[in-house]
Amino acid sequence: MQEEPTAALRPTDRDHAEAQRIAFAPLLFEAARVARDAGALRALADAHPLGLELAEIAATVGLNAYPTGLLVEACVSLGIASRGDPTGPYRLTGVGSAFLSDTRARVSTDFVHHVCYRGGFLLEDALRSGSPSGLATLGSWNTIYEGIPELPDVCRASWYAFDHLYSDGVFPRALKVLKHRRVERVLDVGGNTGRFATLVAASMDVTIVDHEVELRVARRNVDAAGVGARVSTVALDLRDAKAVFPVGFDAVWMSQVLDCFPEDEIVSILERAREALGPNGRAYVVESFTDRQPTEAARIALHGLSLYFACIANGTSRMYGSGDLLRCAAAAGLVVDEDRTLGPWHTLLVLRPAARAIG
Repeated sequence: MQEEPTAALRPTDRDHAEAQRIAFAPLLFEAARVARDAGALRALADAHPLGLELAEIAATVGLNAYPTGLLVEACVSLGIASRGDPTGPYRLTGVGSAFLSDTRARVSTDFVHHVCYRGGFLLEDALRSGSPSGLATLGSWNTIYEGIPELPDVCRASWYAFDHLYSDGVFPRALKVLKHRRVERVLDVGGNTGRFATLVAASMDVTIVDHEVELRVARRNVDAAGVGARVSTVALDLRDAKAVFPVGFDAVWMSQVLDCFPEDEIVSILERAREALGPNGRAYVVESFTDRQPTEAARIALHGLSLYFACIANGTSRMYGSGDLLRCAAAAGLVVDEDRTLGPWHTLLVLRPAARAIG
């Protein structure tokens, strides 16, 4: 039964077009990805501004006119390609150039296709059950973090590419902050593959806490980098409130970790981080906050990532606003020493125990 719009919300033809784009979005997305990977978009970019006839595109990608036409027509509907008249050549648009050439768009597309797409079908079940229903399309773990090293090769590569894209640029900036504060001992909470530990261990002692499967990968990487002697590891499940952290650290480092947990577990992790601090120690939290993004593109990416958390990763977390994390920090007995940007998308919160004087 068709819903009748209210007079105040009478949709325009443009609104109807956008509604159809949403309705067919999964199929259109895959067509755009195939057009990219098959070389159709590259061919159009190379032919700019003259454009290409359908037969020329087909010859470039090695497909006949039927599948090539379907792909290019889908790209026109997405605004990736355009055609001035029904018999004229196809041309790449600005949107198409961004989709083809922007690293973030490429990495996000691969991440959605390889990691999220099949599981996305189960989003409603995940939202209703509070569990990552879509994760079963990848493996039989409770959360994705337990199984990342065991993902199929192409899925694992896309997951790491996405993760590293939004973390690697932050690490050198963060290292400068730690050196400025004369940090000597670092607890790296949720150290993943050890990329930050490898960088920090050149001048500081590091202890990584994470799942055992992740620690095996991190250990191989720090050893290969020649800094293994300055890195130790402790296996634990961060969700377990009884799993205490080792203590006596100048810095407890949590980069893009807390968004992997619901708020009650964030408070627990921050409480344990507080207890792990030595005299004058600080907790360092790096996150991409939804309310502090410089562009609409960045905000859209975070909203999509929240759906990944709900459906694939753990079923309980999301990308948070800055107020959410500040509220959790206060509940954990921590106050803000410093609140600063760290690159275009990230914020660094430096936290200290509430009862501790600034040192």
